[in-house]
Amino acid sequence: MNIIYTDSLVIGGGLAGLRVAIAAKQRGYDSIILSLVPAKRSHSAAAQGGMQASLGACAKGEGDKELASRDVVSRRMIEHIRKGKGVQSPYGDHLWLDISLLGSKHIEKNLREIKEICEYFLGIDPVSEYIPVRPTQHYAMGGVRTKATGESPTLKGLFSAGEAACWDLHGFNRLGGNSVAETVVAGMIVGEFVADYCAASSLTISTATIEHFMNREEKKIGDLLTREYGENPFRLKAEMQKIMMDKVGVFRNASELEQAVDGLKTLNQRAKNIALRNKTSSASPELVEAIRVPKMIKLALCVAYGAMLRTESRGAHAREDFPERNDRDWLKRTLTSWEDDDADLPKVTYEALDAMKMELPPGGRGCGEDKTIHHPDTEKRVAQIEKIKNANKKADRFEMQELLNPTSIPEKFKGKNERIGRGYK
Repeated sequence: MNIIYTDSLVIGGGLAGLRVAIAAKQRGYDSIILSLVPAKRSHSAAAQGGMQASLGACAKGEGDKELASRDVVSRRMIEHIRKGKGVQSPYGDHLWLDISLLGSKHIEKNLREIKEICEYFLGIDPVSEYIPVRPTQHYAMGGVRTKATGESPTLKGLFSAGEAACWDLHGFNRLGGNSVAETVVAGMIVGEFVADYCAASSLTISTATIEHFMNREEKKIGDLLTREYGENPFRLKAEMQKIMMDKVGVFRNASELEQAVDGLKTLNQRAKNIALRNKTSSASPELVEAIRVPKMIKLALCVAYGAMLRTESRGAHAREDFPERNDRDWLKRTLTSWEDDDADLPKVTYEALDAMKMELPPGGRGCGEDKTIHHPDTEKRVAQIEKIKNANKKADRFEMQELLNPTSIPEKFKGKNERIGRGYK
C-alpha cells in the first residue's frame, strides 16, 4: 500500500480548484489536484459566455426578452415550442438562433467557443447559418453547504468552492457572466481559509484506517467485475437523463415531479445490481460509469425530491402549479443528505434565511409580472436599510457594505478595489 501525503487535496481542476491550489501554495502548502480533464480543457477554461451572450447582444427579437436571464429565456423558448413554432429533430423540437447579424469579427473574437462548438459538433458556421438551440436547465444553483470560509459546517476539513459549493454568492439564480465570481474569486478567498486551516491543524491518521477504506472500495470494484448478470450502467444513465429532461425540466408540476421521484427510486434500486461486460479494471469507461452512475442517480433524486417538496417558483425552479415566489413560507434553503446508503430517498431539511441580515432584501426580479408573496420582514429591512443610509450619508460603498452586510474575508482582500475612473484613484 502506497500512501501519498499532501497538505490539501483538490478534487476538480476548474478555475476554482486551481485558484485554491495557488492560494495554498503561495502560503507554502502543497496541493494535489485530481481532475477528469486537463486544466486547459476544463469547462471554466473553455467557456466564453454561452448562448445567452448571443441572445443578450441580439438586435432582433420581441419584448424585453433580449436581455433576460437564462432561466427566463429557457421558459420563453419552451412556450414558443408549445405554440407549435419548434423545429422537429431526432433530439426533440428546437428553435433557430440567428447571431449572424453580430458580424464575423464580433463572433470570432467574443464568441469563439460558440463558433467552435457549432463547427465541431454541428458542421455549421454561425457567422452565416442558423444555430439549432433547445431550452434546458442552465445551471445547478446548489452544492456542498459551506460556511463563509468555504468549510463544511458538518465535516471538519472539507472545503468547497466554485460551482460545487453553496456559498451564498448567487442564491437561486446565477446570472450569465457571474461564473467569474463563482470560480476565481471564490477560489481565491476560500484558498486563503484552506491555508489557514493547514496552518492551524495537524492530521494524525492510522494506516489501519486508510487500509480499511481502501479495502472497502476495492471490494465494491471487485463485486462489479465479478458479477455475471445485472444492470447496464449506460442504460441506467440514459433512463435517468430522460426522466430528468422530461419530468424535472424547465417547467415543473406536482404530477410529473412525483413520477420522476418514483422512477428515480426504481433506478436507485436497480443501480445496486450493475454488472460489467468488460471485466478489466484499468482504462475501462464502463467501470467508470458503473462507479459514477449510482451517485448521479442519488444526486438526481436530491434535485427531483427537493423540487417536488418546494411548492413555489424561485429562480430557475418554475412550478406551473405554484407560479408565485413565496418568500413568506419558502425563504429557506433545501438541504439534502444520504444518512442511509440503502434508503430510497435522501433526508430533507431546511435552513431558514434571515431577511433582516440581507444587504438587498428579496424583491421583484424586474422581468415580467411580479408574482411574489413577500416575507413579512422585507418591508422592515428596507426601512432599516434606508435609516442606516440616511445616518451614514458620507460613507462610501465599501463602508456602507460593512454597515449593511459585514463579510468574513481574509484581511488581505479587504482593501478598496475599484476601476480607476469610477470613484477610485
